[in-house]
Amino acid sequence: MQEADHQVAEQTLAWVRTFIVAHNICPFAKRELEGGTIRVEVVRSKKVDVALEELIAEVEWLNEHPETETTLLVFPTLFKSFDHYLDYVELAESLLAELGYEGIYQLATFHPDYCFADAEPEDAANYTNRSPYAMVHLLREASVEKAIEFYGDTEQIPERNIAHLTALGSAAAEEQLQRCLK
Repeated sequence: MQEADHQVAEQTLAWVRTFIVAHNICPFAKRELEGGTIRVEVVRSKKVDVALEELIAEVEWLNEHPETETTLLVFPTLFKSFDHYLDYVELAESLLAELGYEGIYQLATFHPDYCFADAEPEDAANYTNRSPYAMVHLLREASVEKAIEFYGDTEQIPERNIAHLTALGSAAAEEQLQRCLK
C-alpha cells in the first residue's frame, strides 16, 4: 500500500474509532473494530466504471475471506460532489443486484458532504453519515441480521443518533471529523 493510501486508511479508522464508536453511532462497529475484522481498501480511480469494478472485486475478495466481516471502500480522489457520489451508489446497488448479491451484501453510504433528503446541509444529524472521504461500507447481510437479532430493537438507533448529534452540534461534529484528518 502506498504511503498516501496507508494514511487514508489510518484516517478512516481514526474516524471509526473516535467518532462512530466513541459516539455509538453504530452499536455494532466497536466489536468489529476491536476484533480487527474491518478491512479498509483505498481506491484511487478517477473513473466511475473502475470504481464499480473495484466494488465487485472487493465483494469477491470478501467471498474468499469469511474471517473479514466488512470492508470500507474509500474513494479519496473520486466523488468530490455528493450528487455524483449518490449516482455511483445507485449504480453500485443495481450492479450488486444484477450480479446476484442482493440479500448477501448491502451498502452503507458515507460522504464528507452527506445530506439527508429532508435535512438542511448544516443539520448536525447529517454527521451520522459524514466521513473524512467518500466511501461505501460493504456489509454481509447475514451478519447484519445476526447483529440486529442480538441487539434487539434497532429502530431507535437513528432517532438516538439524531438527538445526540443535534445536542453535540454541527460545529463540534465537524471539528471531530476534521481531527481524524490530522
